[in-house]
Amino acid sequence: MKFPYGSSNDDLHALVNQIKSDIQLSTINFDPYSFVSPSAYDMAWLAMVEEDHNVDDDDELKPMFQDSLDWILCNQNAREGYWGNSGCPTLVSEAGEDRDDMYTLTSTLACVLALHKWNIGGFHLHKGKRYVERRTEMIIEKYNNEEGSYPRWFIIKFTGILEHAQQLDLHFVFSSRCIQMIKEVFYQRQEILKREKLLDDCNHIPLLAYLEVLPSMLYVENHEDMIVKSLDNIDGSLFQSPSATASAFMITRNAKCLAYLRNVVHRFPNGVPQKYPLNEELIKLSMVNVIENIGLGEFFGSDIEHVLQQVYRSYEEENIERMPISYLADKLHKDSLAFRMLRMRGHTVSPRSFCWFLNDQETRNHLERNTDSLFLVILSVNRATDLMFPGEQELEEAREYTRNLLEQSRSIDERMIKHELSTPWIARLRHLDHRMWIEDKNSNVLSVGKASFLRLHNRYINKLTYLATRNFLFRQAMYRRELEELTIWVKKWGLNDFGFGREKTTYCYFATATSLPFESAIKVGKLAAKTAILITVADDLFDEEGSLDDLEALTKAVIRWDGDELEGYGKIIFRALDEIVRETTEACRKKHGTDITVQLRNIWSETFEAGLREAVWSKKGHIPSMEEYLHSGMISIAAHTMALSVSCLMEPCFPQQKLNPGKYDTLTISLMIIPRLLNDLQSYQREQEQGKINSVLLHMRNTSGLDIENSIAHIEKIIDSKRKEFLEHVLMDGLSDLPKPCKEIHMSCCRVFEMFFNKKNRYDSDTEMLQDIKKAFYDPVNVNERSEIEPKPLVHGDEFRMLPLLMNLSPKILEFKRKDEYGALKTSMCLGRTSHAHKRAIALQPLKIVASQSIVVPMMPTKFAPCFY
Repeated sequence: MKFPYGSSNDDLHALVNQIKSDIQLSTINFDPYSFVSPSAYDMAWLAMVEEDHNVDDDDELKPMFQDSLDWILCNQNAREGYWGNSGCPTLVSEAGEDRDDMYTLTSTLACVLALHKWNIGGFHLHKGKRYVERRTEMIIEKYNNEEGSYPRWFIIKFTGILEHAQQLDLHFVFSSRCIQMIKEVFYQRQEILKREKLLDDCNHIPLLAYLEVLPSMLYVENHEDMIVKSLDNIDGSLFQSPSATASAFMITRNAKCLAYLRNVVHRFPNGVPQKYPLNEELIKLSMVNVIENIGLGEFFGSDIEHVLQQVYRSYEEENIERMPISYLADKLHKDSLAFRMLRMRGHTVSPRSFCWFLNDQETRNHLERNTDSLFLVILSVNRATDLMFPGEQELEEAREYTRNLLEQSRSIDERMIKHELSTPWIARLRHLDHRMWIEDKNSNVLSVGKASFLRLHNRYINKLTYLATRNFLFRQAMYRRELEELTIWVKKWGLNDFGFGREKTTYCYFATATSLPFESAIKVGKLAAKTAILITVADDLFDEEGSLDDLEALTKAVIRWDGDELEGYGKIIFRALDEIVRETTEACRKKHGTDITVQLRNIWSETFEAGLREAVWSKKGHIPSMEEYLHSGMISIAAHTMALSVSCLMEPCFPQQKLNPGKYDTLTISLMIIPRLLNDLQSYQREQEQGKINSVLLHMRNTSGLDIENSIAHIEKIIDSKRKEFLEHVLMDGLSDLPKPCKEIHMSCCRVFEMFFNKKNRYDSDTEMLQDIKKAFYDPVNVNERSEIEPKPLVHGDEFRMLPLLMNLSPKILEFKRKDEYGALKTSMCLGRTSHAHKRAIALQPLKIVASQSIVVPMMPTKFAPCFY
């Protein structure tokens, strides 16, 4: 998919309005299930259900759900011949990789089987068979893991469908090498069937959930009792699976099964999902989650608020004791999503709303046994614990528990898990996070199915992804333009020509702009970056180049706000500072009619005084007390200088008394402390070598017998405590007098410092952030970039083989000639709605697979253009 490099704001808003009218999250007739992706595999099994035959018409069977058969005819990929969400990765956690091709292969096999059973759609059947014959070898070879085994679900489904194909006398042409691979898959199924019970609770998806592809010998005795007892008492389904329930009905003709099947077909005229029923609030929240993650939250504000208000009104504990274990995973996922979204918006929500699982041993056992398949749920719980306030012990326990599970996981999305565990949520920048989610193939995952993730419908996700990509490229263009203007400003004042210190123009703009909401970034991002650049230049002057006399002269000039007597570097810094303050105060006067000149000058004076004090300590070898050091250090880090300067521009009712040194808001004070301590953790070694002091070294010095590791742990504990207080003051009303937009500025500023000093000092490195800057400003977005498996040509001249795949026998190779067994297509070219099959056509046949590396059956010419999805 190609996108224009940029887009106008008008074009974007037109596209937003078009997509919002299609999605309609906030309409009264909103149907959550319309957002769920259909399953070709489950549609195939519904299509295979026979209607109760008439005693007067013994020789003919008809499909009970004709519309499902028609759906198969209309939803084949016309070019490739497959069915299913090709290109969408599947769960298959056992091997730890994407399994989109495996899911497509099994879906295509099931659809081919359904068409063959009813002797309909010869063209579709032929193209589907060709896909299976050309792709099977490469797919199963590609996904054989290091232990030499295939994913459990694939082993069960692939072998089961092939057995059904043999029973219906449906043959496939495979190479000799492919036959050996298929034999290995059958051997592995034998091991699974020996090892597992039908209702073994050690697996997230028990064996009986794959009833449609299980050998009949496993349930032939007392099958009605076993299957019927496993049906859901509420809806009559077998493990919420349409395909398994269809098989259960064909075996038992149970009325509950039939009612479920009729309901699901009626409920989903455009294709049933692989799992039903679903938690409807989970569907809604997942849709909101996608919209926010890919950077479209600002466009769907009212729609999102409508959904969250609905969720909040119904936000109460459900009776989890009555829920089957298969429902609890989705409930936990929904509850953790709701907690995170509602808390982010200031709603009062208790951690107990999703931490109930900590006291539910059955749920914990379920998570621990199925960590790989349920990693999405575990990840959601872990993300919810990001928003932790002081004293919330339940969240501490949930965070430690889920982190341990994620570290053990061999999930298909190892990159995402690594990102979550290595980069705290508060250390991520909005713009880059949006890009990551746009490019992530699992951003639209809703729940866990039998074989693949259950996903939100591509019809909506593709539109949202397209809009998000256009929006991201538009923002990139705006950021690049502002960065160019900022670079001109830096050159104008000569701040890049000092010959010492750090040149951080790009770093500063990258951090300030991409941490803010886009509208705020365009309003104040460049001004915030100017402030950060000037602070960096001044800090380097105080640390490296300036004499005490020069530093005292500069500080006195800032205090009296008169730089006429300054010379050299000091004069340049003061003049640039004066312009920044005038620009800020003029903007505030025009926008809000208030004059904050005195307050801003006082904040800057306080910042320079703190810098001078520390320079004196360093040059004279003075060791301050911890209290002295923190009082000065929290000012000299200048986080408040940046945050307060731009906060005034965001809100007309900003309380001006909160701009006065000594009277800062509690939230501002927390913002001042956290960056200072974060910086100290990453700079203590360098500062120790330079003879300087910081909090890590002071604590070790003041505590007898303490080593550096324990001192670091002590400072980390303080940061953790202050971070929780900071989050509570940002997110909850009543704890801070600052308006919400100003709280967001404080939050963004804190994110910047958390990012700069997350496990290392990224700010002082010349290369550490270059890759992120390229992604933020220059590199185009890679949407759904996937590697394709190139089909291998069949080799001429090999002999033909038949492989009997029997449960209790070792496979043997028997030779025969192709002309005796594999001839013209056996299916008709009929495309009509009326379908039938004689009973003798579905009688059990000897189990066999036809294999060859000889002449390929020529492709039939296209005589029509079927629709596809």
